[in-house]
Amino acid sequence: MAGNSQRRGRRLSPKAGAPKGTGGKNKDSLAGRGKTLPADERPWHKAYSGTEKLPQRTAWKQDKERRAAAEEGRAPKIGQPGSKDTTWGKGGGRGVPAARGAGGRGGKPTGRSGPRVAPGRKSNPAKDSPELLVGRNPVLEALRAQVPATALYTAQGIDMDDRINEIVRTAADRGIAILEISRAELDRMTGGVLHQGVGLQVPPFAYEPFEDMMAAALEQPAPLLVALDGVTDPRNLGAVIRSAAAFGAQGVFVPERRAAGITATAWRTSAGAAARVPVGQVTNLTRALKACKDAGFMVVGLDADGDTDLYDLEAAVGPLVVVVGSEGRGLSRLVGETCDLTVSIPMISEVESLNASVAAAVTLAEVARRRAQEL
Repeated sequence: MAGNSQRRGRRLSPKAGAPKGTGGKNKDSLAGRGKTLPADERPWHKAYSGTEKLPQRTAWKQDKERRAAAEEGRAPKIGQPGSKDTTWGKGGGRGVPAARGAGGRGGKPTGRSGPRVAPGRKSNPAKDSPELLVGRNPVLEALRAQVPATALYTAQGIDMDDRINEIVRTAADRGIAILEISRAELDRMTGGVLHQGVGLQVPPFAYEPFEDMMAAALEQPAPLLVALDGVTDPRNLGAVIRSAAAFGAQGVFVPERRAAGITATAWRTSAGAAARVPVGQVTNLTRALKACKDAGFMVVGLDADGDTDLYDLEAAVGPLVVVVGSEGRGLSRLVGETCDLTVSIPMISEVESLNASVAAAVTLAEVARRRAQEL
């Protein structure tokens, strides 16, 4: 009844209006992702006219539109593949960053390939594609550690502090291309990760063939290899490689799947040791360990419940493979069964276990000590 302000269920607040702006919440979710590329530059759109290889899905869309247009007696509304340059590094086209060196800005190609993607929308990189290490401290530490790099990206208008000055100076001294790009493009390249205006591109790591690494180790007076069973943290991998270099191991090998590989983070953690110690990838770790045993190696796995004390490891003076388990579950069942024996590190306190990289360092140090006494 009109005017009855005492009725039950009356509304005490105004009705909620429509979401603000065109698109409502969907518009808010696109904030900061940059301008969308035109249809003729999107590989997944039927209007795509780029010079890159036409995706199969896009080709199917264009062919479907041609058939529909033929039936209706009209011109097809599709793009003309190959008629528009949509690649990087083709003479400074739209969206191509300029190179910056000692002589200022220039038009050097960036060395990148593939169709451009809208800013803020990261495409899925190939397995063997270069990796981008971001952040001022990580980039500076990587350059100090002599991590191989192909390009340094800096955002336009970046605040030049001592770290950036050293980053640019070190990259220039090493002959690394320095590219100044927009912040929106750097956002797209990093997929929204906090980059602090700088990114270092590192090439895919060249792994050593396992057979070559094993043969080279057997040529040494005291063969020593390190295997990692499912270690997924690249920082642990880098730390193990650094310990392997410090205590005389001739190589480190890891599984191809479900394990960390040599990334920029692993490079930086190894402090450059990854350039001195061969690192290999194997398809099947159990099979690789059996090959080592057939070649004369003693395979020793680190286990908190191992049946042999590290300080009683007499096999340390002979050809040896030290197997380090993953951060959580340790050695897998098959790998544990493949090992000739399992070794535990004696600890005084009630700590359950050590970090994977720390356990590897302690074991390798003890192996090196025993071998030094035999000389």
